[in-house]
Amino acid sequence: MDAATFATKIRSAIAQCSLGDWPTPLDPAPALARATGVAELWLKREDRAGGSKVRGLEFLLAGAGPDTTFVTVGGTGSTHCLATAVHARRLGHRTVLAQFPQPDTDATRAVAAATSRADAVVIRAGSRLGLPWAVLRAWAEARRLGAPRWIPGGGAHPRAVIGHLLAALELAAQLGAPPDTIVVPLGTGGTAAGITLGVAWLGWPTRVVAVRVAPRFVANPWRITRLARRAAQLLGIRSSELRVRVVDGLGAGYGHPSPAGERARALAADHGLTLDPTYGAKAFATLPGMQRVVFWNTFAWP
Repeated sequence: MDAATFATKIRSAIAQCSLGDWPTPLDPAPALARATGVAELWLKREDRAGGSKVRGLEFLLAGAGPDTTFVTVGGTGSTHCLATAVHARRLGHRTVLAQFPQPDTDATRAVAAATSRADAVVIRAGSRLGLPWAVLRAWAEARRLGAPRWIPGGGAHPRAVIGHLLAALELAAQLGAPPDTIVVPLGTGGTAAGITLGVAWLGWPTRVVAVRVAPRFVANPWRITRLARRAAQLLGIRSSELRVRVVDGLGAGYGHPSPAGERARALAADHGLTLDPTYGAKAFATLPGMQRVVFWNTFAWP
């Protein structure tokens, strides 16, 4: 079975709603490759479809009753929270967000401002230690508004992983030969899990490099492979050849810009590519010295 046929079978078998415009472009970037010391570079432009979170939400928001109120969690600059609120509203549902504070950057300010316009109820914790209490308050508020339905932070759920698997299958149709490496930011792990599962199904020798930008207890190889295997179980496919390498790009902490990331961000901007400081910039900073690379641009500026 080829990748296109498998993708069609998945969409026929697993309920989803239509939120994005697929496939997202795969742009060659020869000048940026030369500037970063990479032999060949392609950009998988998930940012052109509202960011990578939209793929998972097609499966997580599907099948909700008319009185459903979605509850999820993330930082004040969380694109997952923003995308959930925006697309739930498009489908006629409410969203309640439990959020913890993030460092103030141009990206977090833009996301927070857009979230405030997305008709979501926001319950803010004063610190990360107060997040469990904020989640309880968010759930209580959702019960008051309708029938609450939980979405894990970052959309890290096996059903959402299927959306990112479909992105990897897209790549097979867009690229003539497997790349040596796919580089993706690693937060809660759903995107990396879907890509890793897709590479395994395709039988590619490609190395998936997940650049950790969140604390280790959230972003780790065990979580990636567990999500991928659970998605494989939903689809009834094998998942024995999962290979992913996690490298550290966190720096001072989640949401804190890193020196290497900011240098990479400035270099990318010189070549027309806008990266965010929390995810994309830190992941892009790991590229120098690689050969044929696909960089997964997951963040969409509001």
